[in-house]
Formats: sequence, structure tokens, C-alpha cells
Amino acid sequence: MPSPVSELIDLLSLERLEDNLFRGQSRDIGTKYVFGGQVLGQALSAAQATMEKPRDAHSLHAYFLRAGDIEHPIVYTVDRTRDGGSFSVRRVTAIQHGQVIFFCAASFHEDEPGGEHQLSMPEVPKPEDIEPARTVPPDVLATLPTKVQRWLSRQGPFEFRHVYPRDELNPPKRPPYQQVWFRLSERVGDAPELHRALLAYASDFHLLGTATFPHGISYYQPNVQMASLDHALWFHRPFRADEWLLYSLDSPSAQGGRGLARGMIYDRDGRLVASTAQEGLIRVVADASAAAHVPKA
Repeated sequence: MPSPVSELIDLLSLERLEDNLFRGQSRDIGTKYVFGGQVLGQALSAAQATMEKPRDAHSLHAYFLRAGDIEHPIVYTVDRTRDGGSFSVRRVTAIQHGQVIFFCAASFHEDEPGGEHQLSMPEVPKPEDIEPARTVPPDVLATLPTKVQRWLSRQGPFEFRHVYPRDELNPPKRPPYQQVWFRLSERVGDAPELHRALLAYASDFHLLGTATFPHGISYYQPNVQMASLDHALWFHRPFRADEWLLYSLDSPSAQGGRGLARGMIYDRDGRLVASTAQEGLIRVVADASAAAHVPKA
């Protein structure tokens, strides 16, 4: 059986149908619909595959329009919007069942010198000083919906260690911030393009959930409906996704059925390597069965 890491790399390795046309498969990891990080990583992979100049992705801005169907592949079309003197822009559209489910713009930049500064990494325990997350007891797991069981019992490609763990099945009310160490569970090759696609995938974990902390709710509760609406990602400095990275997250606002979350990603040496932002739909519905349907965003 292939490992979760090799499965993820296969997932991000798209089939090229034409110069600017790609096809990606989908995986059921226990979410109700296609995991947003999968679409982000695949779209970035498609954009990177059309680059003919030595330029690295430095930003990605995306919108999620429809829920993705896990049972079917996704087709990605890339528009080579601009190749300038030092910047390139690609626009990627994801299509499934004849409809656009996602689109994004990605910008690429040639490496050049310039002034540097960054915010300092929070002072937190090292990842090896934090115990791995405990598994959900079998008797508790058996009471949960099948999809939630798959999500909680799976062995994913990334390892996460929460500085301040929260019981997602019985969430307390807490201030809207958290820090999470994460890394790919196996070593992989050195290609920077691969590590950026892997980070795009991982950046969708725990981000929107931070906006639920002050309200004592979570995605696992049957009457809670959550969906990503957009996602922004900036790459600042080189990194490896198979080495420990600290995801420092906060949520400055929630209102009108939407929550905003932000994240800064540091390496072990305290270098800020990437930043994220996301707004998402967060609804608490009276009828728990209604939360099982696709959110009408």
C-alpha cells in the first residue's frame, strides 16, 4: 500500500492534457466534499507547470465557488495572463461537471535582493516537547457520523502538534488564536515547487477553525455548517514542508455568518516563510440535518 505522503504527492502531480490543461484526481479524506487544500495545491501545481522562466510563486489568491465532488476528477485550465520583465501571473480555473468550482490568480517573481524585515515568531514549546494528539476512543468514535470517523481515524500525510490542544468534539470557548507545529511525515525530494504545493495543501488545515474558538463550536458538531469562501497565501522565504513549521493563527473578526482567519508560518529557526488569510462561512443551524447539505454560499 502506498504511504499517505506518496498518495499526496501523486494527488498534486497532475495529468497534463494540453499545454495549459490539466486533470487532477480527488481523494476522500473524511471531509464531506473535496478538501479545499487539495484544490489549492493542485491549482498551484498547474500554474507552476506553465512557467518557462525561473520564477518562484510568491502569492496566490483564490475563491471557492462550489463544493467539489470527491468521486470525480477536476480539470484545471491555466491562462498565461502575463510574463513581464520580472513577474509572471497565471489564472487557474477548476472545472467539475461542466461548472467552475474554484479559481485563483498566482503571481511569480524572479529572485532579487532587497530590504528584509519580519515579525518575530511567538515563543512556544518545541514540537518534540509536545505530545502527539491522542486518538479518539473507539466507543466515542462509533457515535460519530461516518465521514467524521474517517477524518479522525485516518493517518494523514502531515503530523500536527497543537501548542494549546482543544477538544473539538466538546469545544470550550477560547480566545481566537492558536499555534500548531506541523510537518510532512516523510522526507521528500528537494524541488521547491513541490514544497510550495505541499504547503498550499497544508495551509487549509486549522485556519478557518480558529474563528470558531470564541463561540465554543466546531466543524464536527452536526448543526455547524462551515465552508471556505476564499484563501490567500504568500510565500516569503525558502522552506521545507518535511521539516517542522509553526502555524501561528488568529481570527480578528466573525460576523454575518462569516469568519476571518489569518496565519503566519515560521520555520524552526524563526524565519517567517509564508502567510495566509481566509474568510469562510460559519453557520449554526437549528436543523442538524441541514448542515449535511452543501452550504449555499
